Amino acid sequence: MRNRIKKYSFLIRPLLTLVDLIIIFLAVYYFSHTEYLNLHFFCYTVFSWFLISYYTKFYKIYRYTHISKLLGIMLTHFFVFILAFLSYFTLFKEGEIISEQFKTIITFVLIITFFKILSFYLLKKYRFFGGNYRNIIVFGNTKSAQRVVSLFKNKQELGYRFRGLFSDKTTNVKDYLGTIKEGLVYALNNSVDEIYYEVNSISPHQFKEIRNFANNNNIEIRLIPENKAIYSKNFTLEYFGTIPILKPKELPFEKIETHILKRIFDFFFSVLVCIFLLSWLLPILWFLVKIDSKGAFFFKQIRDGADGKKFYCYKIRSMKSNVNAHKIHATKNDSRITKMGAFLRKTSLDELPQFFNVLMGDMSVVGPRPHMNIQTEKYLKEIENYIIRNSVKPGITGLAQVSGYRGEVKKKSDIENRVRLDIFYIENWSFILDLKIVFLTIFNVFKGQDKAY
Repeated sequence: MRNRIKKYSFLIRPLLTLVDLIIIFLAVYYFSHTEYLNLHFFCYTVFSWFLISYYTKFYKIYRYTHISKLLGIMLTHFFVFILAFLSYFTLFKEGEIISEQFKTIITFVLIITFFKILSFYLLKKYRFFGGNYRNIIVFGNTKSAQRVVSLFKNKQELGYRFRGLFSDKTTNVKDYLGTIKEGLVYALNNSVDEIYYEVNSISPHQFKEIRNFANNNNIEIRLIPENKAIYSKNFTLEYFGTIPILKPKELPFEKIETHILKRIFDFFFSVLVCIFLLSWLLPILWFLVKIDSKGAFFFKQIRDGADGKKFYCYKIRSMKSNVNAHKIHATKNDSRITKMGAFLRKTSLDELPQFFNVLMGDMSVVGPRPHMNIQTEKYLKEIENYIIRNSVKPGITGLAQVSGYRGEVKKKSDIENRVRLDIFYIENWSFILDLKIVFLTIFNVFKGQDKAY
């Protein structure tokens, strides 16, 4: 995947959230008794604010969001949060609601509203003068495509830099730069962030090609629909002014809450495994491995993590020490595998040290299995969309493994099916799916499912 310097303001939302919470606590400190400034009240307020923000989309304000929508979101958010804020005193102060709380509420609502609207307009001004921009190109030359081009040219405050129009239908339009294929090359060489394409200008084959290209190069795509194409289960409808634009629905791992939930689960699950299982089982396995063959107890190997980040993946050594350990993956009846190693691999006990990788944040309990680097380099060239697996943390277990696709890769379809299931997992993740995969993994271990790599 290309290393592209993104111009997205990924710090804006965390900073605005921090400022909002500081305003609330300063208002409480100024108007209320200091007894309310305790850890109990702090945790309750922060949790309530984040939970309500998630459901009201209080921080889901985009560069094309209209001020009227912003005001509607704020009204809904403040109404619900005020109820939660006052409920604290009802729940934890035996019904006592002191008059100062109304002064507190009015203060933080007015100040947060002021800063919210101020930041909204300051960002527009900043983008108008060339900051925080996104490079975009348009595929198609219909009236719908031309309207989108005009919008980006006339609405500089949205923060889009229109770079050119591409269409397989030759035109004398000033902004025309070439065919669709030439547009993909242009996007690759000019740090394009988003591609807008008109539905009638793209064939089904081109649509698949553009989508794969966008996924592999971290470029967002938007569909300019004709009227009858406005509604689609795979897209969400947005309006840039009065112009409808279809955006692919946000995938689970594009949401920050997915990463937070997975990290919380990974941490606590790994801690439990380390305390109640590894603390007594690893010393026993160390003794058995040592008397079976010479060599280190742990085996570590560099693997690719999320977004290509390298890390050392730990296992219990299951082979005799050999120079090809990092070059040739294990096969069934491999002569390098020790007697104890065969047992470890059959029961997947050799994977247990990877819970340390999970605790360090390099891996997740559930995710696409990390392959040897030499395999990754090979599959990147041979398997379509293989790179998508690297967009999330690798896992100790995964959907492909519990679906029967584990062990030695004997034919191309083996790895193709694994990649297909890994991508399905990434696009359809849910916490329930993770729990199901963990349960099936434990079931397969007790069943004694064989593994060869």
